[in-house]
Amino acid sequence: MGRGMPERNGLGGRLVPGIALAAALIATPALAQEGASSTKADSSKTEALPLKIELNRLEPAGEACRTYMLVDNSRGPALKSLKVDLFAFDTEGVAQKRLAVELGPVQEKKTVVRLFDFAGLACPKIGRLLLNDVLTCEGGDATRETCLERIEPATKTSAAFDR
Repeated sequence: MGRGMPERNGLGGRLVPGIALAAALIATPALAQEGASSTKADSSKTEALPLKIELNRLEPAGEACRTYMLVDNSRGPALKSLKVDLFAFDTEGVAQKRLAVELGPVQEKKTVVRLFDFAGLACPKIGRLLLNDVLTCEGGDATRETCLERIEPATKTSAAFDR
């Protein structure tokens, strides 16, 4: 700008150098704080509490393999139903059996053990258990997708367990 000409703010108003600078310094922390608080609020909405499902034990039960699943919902809301689709793979990595299993209901802040059998499959033949999908997840604002995202698989057996 030329000498003697007042600076303009682009909206037709004149800028007074000291006031414009002070206004910018005051507004910047407020805007930054507002952005940070809205980010925190958005992330808390999407933060999923873990739902730990552990393949705890495999034991022979006649012609079947009895499976013990530990469902740790110690940090999440109650689930009326949690039905999962599981695949058992042999030690060579070949799919052997598919099973839909109801792991619910699971109370809020509670851990439970659920047992089920893979009929016609010997335990030593199971090399991996795959959580293929969540078929049903009911409770609170839970959906199949949010439940699947929350699940953290683990194993205490020689067989792997993942999703």
